[in-house]
Amino acid sequence: MAIFSIKFQELTLREKRTFGIHTAHMILEGIIDGALLLSEFILIKSLLGSNFQISYLFQFAVIPMVFSVVINEFIKRTKNIKKLLRIIATITRLPLIALLFFPSSMQEIASNSAYASIYIIVFFFYYMYKPVILPTINLFLRANYRSKNFGRLYSYSTSIKKIIVLATTFSFGLLLDYNNYAFTYVYPILAILGIISIYLLTFIEFDSSKITKNTKGLFASIKASINELINIVKTNKPYRDFEIGFLLYGFAWMGTTAVITIFMEKQLNLSYSSVAFYKNSYNLIAILLLPAFGKLIGKIDPRKFAIITFSMLLLHLLFVPLTQLFPIQYTHWGIQLYLMLFLSFIFNGIFTASMALLWGIGSSYFCKDEDAGSYQSIHITMVGFRGMFAPIVGIVFFQQFGYTVTFGIGITSLLIAIILMRISQNRHKM
Repeated sequence: MAIFSIKFQELTLREKRTFGIHTAHMILEGIIDGALLLSEFILIKSLLGSNFQISYLFQFAVIPMVFSVVINEFIKRTKNIKKLLRIIATITRLPLIALLFFPSSMQEIASNSAYASIYIIVFFFYYMYKPVILPTINLFLRANYRSKNFGRLYSYSTSIKKIIVLATTFSFGLLLDYNNYAFTYVYPILAILGIISIYLLTFIEFDSSKITKNTKGLFASIKASINELINIVKTNKPYRDFEIGFLLYGFAWMGTTAVITIFMEKQLNLSYSSVAFYKNSYNLIAILLLPAFGKLIGKIDPRKFAIITFSMLLLHLLFVPLTQLFPIQYTHWGIQLYLMLFLSFIFNGIFTASMALLWGIGSSYFCKDEDAGSYQSIHITMVGFRGMFAPIVGIVFFQQFGYTVTFGIGITSLLIAIILMRISQNRHKM
């Protein structure tokens, strides 16, 4: 345990048990996320998806979050939140089994464009877990971890998950180079692992009575939740600025992520193993930095932490198009290594480490422990809102103006977010 800056013998029994369960959940999620890191590349390379279909895949990954505030109302009203988690696990993860029935040849895929559409719809159902599971995890952990250990324990579980992601992405990339359609049997296996993963969360101790139950009618309660959202944004100015900064960051990230995928396939013609290499590079850096960032996030203003995070993404977006200007390339063991692209993914790794914490628990630092679920649901709803238009807008800009302008717009958005965080820090102390 020497790599950890916290002594595990000083944890309470409840913290140890929660950490063990949460870490087991994160290990399974690491296997799933590691394989899904290549999902958009599968769509464009193996399923011959169009540019707009790539944007739809990213869009569908975040659109369910727009319903987070409404769904949080259902969470508040449910008598058995753990039963709800089990139901969500089945509904969202089981559709991945449908990929078993996909053909395994380029000729069959090319003759029927419906497969790409079905693939996107399957993932739309998959990502429906987010507005329910993510706020609930925050709620469960807040109820079991002491504040001084919250950020660090969360970062340790996330670090372990990142290690699993790294190994899975690398292995799956090699497998896809050997068989471009290996996803037709790998992803259905992930469906089962995904259900087990969410079931594990239900073993974390949680007293549902801590959630304020609503006795109003459903629509009245939803209206009250929306009013609560508006009230929080109006009265909690540091949190409001934080969310505006996230809105600008999200526009930059969502508007360019699909374009980067297209760039790697159409411009650089990378293999699956090469893409896995770049994704593993940033995940490896994230693994190394997560414990340090986990310690840091509890000590500084979350908005200052956001400045670090947004700056790293800005550098990532700056170096990707530089690959065209400085196409320095080396090829080893079938991996196409572009120097500028590799540097961009180093910055992406630093961004990933800090964003894993800022996105997951950043909102909870602006509120009381019992309000963590509500604040995170607002945060997730805002993610869904920007996800409704940012990926499509990014593709439209790309098709109209090309890579450089699209990345330039993303960089400008991040600069504005950074300036806003600095102004907010000076004006509204926490």
